[in-house]
Amino acid sequence: MSRISFETLLEAGAHFGHLKRKWNPAMAPYIFMERNGIHIIDLHKTAAMVETAAEALKQIAKSGKKILFVATKKQLKDIVADKAQAVGMPYVIERWPGGMLTNFPTIRKAVKKMTTIDKLMADGTYSNLSKREVLQITRQRAKLDKTLGSIADLTRLPSAIFVVDVLKENIAVHEANRLGIPVFAIVDTNSNPGDVDFVIPANDDATKSVEVILEACCAAIAEGLEERKVEIGDTTDNEEENADAKKPARRRTTRARAAKAAKNEEGESAAE
Repeated sequence: MSRISFETLLEAGAHFGHLKRKWNPAMAPYIFMERNGIHIIDLHKTAAMVETAAEALKQIAKSGKKILFVATKKQLKDIVADKAQAVGMPYVIERWPGGMLTNFPTIRKAVKKMTTIDKLMADGTYSNLSKREVLQITRQRAKLDKTLGSIADLTRLPSAIFVVDVLKENIAVHEANRLGIPVFAIVDTNSNPGDVDFVIPANDDATKSVEVILEACCAAIAEGLEERKVEIGDTTDNEEENADAKKPARRRTTRARAAKAAKNEEGESAAE
């Protein structure tokens, strides 16, 4: 698994925290120093914690489970969407739908509604409707797709969520905590790391900072997915080998039974 270096984080500006007056005291263990009224994050700790988080994400992906990425900041939407799509994971980059985790069945109903609209449009059911009605349905479909299209394949609760900026995405973090879903997060100096299971202390505003951290984490997820494919392939091969190995044994058993039956018949004939 590739590691993220101190130099890479430094060049990305991951060490720049918020103004001292905006800091959260709970972030004190991750702050290296203060310069010109701005807190500087300890990147040695950041690098180590990225590696820990990446390894945990790799194991989740290897087990075939889903990780939900959450980042609704305007400057981070495209980055998060690209990285999540690259590893086939669901993501939320628009407004967080309240109750998405705690009221997941309702969210699934909305996704199914979107699928139903697609089917009815494809088979011509809506062809007899007026232009106004078709327009209303089309707008409803577009609205659903904007908020839920990226989680259409999420048929069950995710096994973990990855959040950028826990302060902004506090509802998502709260819902995950209520359900006992592990939270991975990039946490800046103005946030509370107490509700996060895997803290990654870093600048959560700079696009480059978020990008390099996501690259390392998604690379680990990709490794986990590849290892899963190999393991599934090996399991399938072993099952086929075992099935082939059992076939001759079954044939021998059948022959043995036939021989025994013939012998019994001979014995009965001799007795008569």
